[in-house]
Amino acid sequence: MVRSLSQRIRNKFQVAVAEVGDNEVWQLATIGIACVSNSHRHCEEVLNEIVDYARETRLDAEVIDVETDIIAFDEE
Repeated sequence: MVRSLSQRIRNKFQVAVAEVGDNEVWQLATIGIACVSNSHRHCEEVLNEIVDYARETRLDAEVIDVETDIIAFDEE
């Protein structure tokens, strides 16, 4: 299930996806997603769309928690 969802997210949204935690726990997965853009707003929109997509397409799974970190680099 995790591999299938990760692949579909990767293909649909052109982001990097990996299972990053809870590998030893049955029926629990932590998925990390990286979106790179020159727009903070674009990253937020894409990540929100991905969460909605996961909730809507995987009715057999539950999104328990979502954490988002936006890292911005300013050129000087």
